Amino acid sequence: MIIIGITGTLGAGKGTVVDYLTEKKGFAHFSVRGYLAEVIKARGEEVNRDSLTHTANELRASNTPSFIIEELFRKAQQSGQNCIIESIRTPGEIDALRSKEGFVLLAVDADIYTRYQRIQQRQSETDNVDFETFKQNEAREMHSDDPNKQNLSECIRRADFVISNDGSIGQLEEQTEKILHTILQSKPQP
Repeated sequence: MIIIGITGTLGAGKGTVVDYLTEKKGFAHFSVRGYLAEVIKARGEEVNRDSLTHTANELRASNTPSFIIEELFRKAQQSGQNCIIESIRTPGEIDALRSKEGFVLLAVDADIYTRYQRIQQRQSETDNVDFETFKQNEAREMHSDDPNKQNLSECIRRADFVISNDGSIGQLEEQTEKILHTILQSKPQP
């Protein structure tokens, strides 16, 4: 069983990698955002970037830095199939997953202007922001010394594979396929 964790910057193409792996390669998908949205909705609150970040930080602080990821990893293991966990955002989550057999961390990044254009096109509930707000959101999530808070720059630095996604969807899928091939080649044969 392979479990790929995916990290990266806002609008870089993480969701497109997830779509490729689930639709074309049969991976099961487990989403931090989906998990948090369920918690937020159960509380009767609005789902937005601030509530997602606040809830994630709160859950990590009141449990462990890897609490959310451990919950998703447990579900991934129960599925018994290759899985992708989206989106790894803290070094504590990486530390917890590194101890698990079959875990690989993949990061996706792209030019900030390209990423902003992408989020404007997808228009999810957290994407309807101006460019300055987009930059501020990213700056808030890029660095932290608190193990419970997001530190995307460190997560990207610690990735096993980094995709630079400034091109087309086809190019992103091609890079993902090459990485998947490398992962499968390095996996011990039964």
